[in-house]
Amino acid sequence: MVSSENLTILKLGGSVITDKRAEDGVVKVNEIQRIAKEISGFKGKLIIVHGAGSFGHPQAKKYALNEGFNVSGSIVTHLSVKELCRKVVDVLNENGTCAVGVHPMCCMLADNGRIKTMFLDHIYCMLERGIVPVLHGDVVMDSSLGTSVISGDQIVPYIAKQMKATLLGIGSATEGVLDDKSMTIPIISSKNFENVKMHIKGSENIDVTGGMLGKVKEMLDLSNSTNITSHIFDAGKPGNVERFLKGEKIGTAITNEH
Repeated sequence: MVSSENLTILKLGGSVITDKRAEDGVVKVNEIQRIAKEISGFKGKLIIVHGAGSFGHPQAKKYALNEGFNVSGSIVTHLSVKELCRKVVDVLNENGTCAVGVHPMCCMLADNGRIKTMFLDHIYCMLERGIVPVLHGDVVMDSSLGTSVISGDQIVPYIAKQMKATLLGIGSATEGVLDDKSMTIPIISSKNFENVKMHIKGSENIDVTGGMLGKVKEMLDLSNSTNITSHIFDAGKPGNVERFLKGEKIGTAITNEH
């Protein structure tokens, strides 16, 4: 197995790159262009994972995929997020990042809504040869349920743990995790999670994957099991993606420090 040493994983929230209020897929082309330019100068090993936004959640909700198996709904939802991935990959390549889409439907198996296994050998190979894999929230085959919706927020900690990432960023549409006064909480750990979680909201739009609270829980579980610290920051603010990739500590750190 090739090394994934010094691996950076960047998650781009669906609300950053799409209009999440739209009933059908609407891309924020200018935002993707800007982010692609900020990524283009990065020279290390990088995996990008993006949310589905208005390209997956409306379909998943329409076909009630969280409630039971629906073959047509599963395919329609997968094709929708695959279309968004193609748009993101195209813009990345236009701006100098050698990127290729990796669709979880084709390399992942879930069990009861949680990732059971994922084929990663090709991703190691891509990283070793200067290719940036771009994954996304997707519908995947599920050994218990038929199919299940697996969010980018579940994919990120899974691959971070399996591939031993060293830098992990969650680019959202807010400055980080906000408290009841809309101020950024600088650090969240097991020590203060119970005190702050009442202020952490779910998504205001159609989101079948848990919104901000879901993100925090996934990243906290990751930090507790691996010592990997992740940063939730505002990817909609120009310059922030580049700052994160340079190693600046921005937004909210999710860590296991006690």
